[in-house]
Amino acid sequence: MSASTRVAVLASGTGSNLTALLDVAQTPAFPAQIVLVVSNRSQCGALDIARARGVQAVSLPVKEYGGDATARDRAILDTLRTARIELIVCAGYDRVLSDDVLAAYPDAILNIHPSLLPAFGGGMDAVEQALAAGVKVTGCTVHLLKAGAVDAGPIVLQAAVPVEADDDADTLRARIHEQEWRVLPEAVALWATGRLQVNGSKVRILAQPRQREGVR
Repeated sequence: MSASTRVAVLASGTGSNLTALLDVAQTPAFPAQIVLVVSNRSQCGALDIARARGVQAVSLPVKEYGGDATARDRAILDTLRTARIELIVCAGYDRVLSDDVLAAYPDAILNIHPSLLPAFGGGMDAVEQALAAGVKVTGCTVHLLKAGAVDAGPIVLQAAVPVEADDDADTLRARIHEQEWRVLPEAVALWATGRLQVNGSKVRILAQPRQREGVR
């Protein structure tokens, strides 16, 4: 583990979670730095935010690889290795990463999902699903990615968000975002300081950091 963990953010959308991470990363005590943003889209808000903040921004749409998602993910992996990335954060990334990427970063890929997993996993419409199901509480989850399942890796942090009677997808999503902006930087800091211990499907948050390997 380096003195300041090198983080790459994978994003496909507006970049609100990226903004939250960049803001927190500016504080002197934060143990990680956002050094790379990668998107599967040629244009998106997250890329614009990265460039405006002086962070390397890379666009790798699958059409540039003849529609071969595996080849595109190998290009992502090459980009991550060149940037000496230690931790990957999927923040609104709307594609499933290949096994090549997952194998290269075991227990080192965090994902933020807008529900209390395992509820409403496996898609980008978790907020709409929660409203349709009539649940009284939903929220967000930060978890580690694992091969063989979508939105089903070990859970690191969760935050609950009440569903109000007059909520629609926009109002509920806005309140979930507020919690995402809090728990995602916290999860990154826990990982960067070696305080996450993974045991099968469970994550234990340690009071003291453990030793972690250096930059890949």
